[in-house]
Amino acid sequence: MESSAITEWHAHIYFGPESEATAQALREDIAARFTNVRIGSWHHRNVGPHTQPMYQVLFAPAQFDSFVPWLALNRRNLAVLVHPETGDAVTDHTDHAIWMGTVLAVNTEALRRNS
Repeated sequence: MESSAITEWHAHIYFGPESEATAQALREDIAARFTNVRIGSWHHRNVGPHTQPMYQVLFAPAQFDSFVPWLALNRRNLAVLVHPETGDAVTDHTDHAIWMGTVLAVNTEALRRNS
């Protein structure tokens, strides 16, 4: 698959009750530093393929080089899934996934049902 097939990137930032304040601080830093990303809603329950609470950050392919290295160094020990958006949700969340920190389970059945 060519990189031109990537329409955008998603970063899913996972948290739990004990790390929600940390996730909030990271969210605020992202919003202050990267004004051209879109930060999604808080999901305090499992949503779609995600098996832990999270929020997502959506960004253009041109932002990958600046956003992903910064996130790798500043994720505050939170688990993060970064994946491309190519139109194949299952493959994007599995084979094309980039994990930072703990690799979490992904509910691929939820992706298959929604595809």
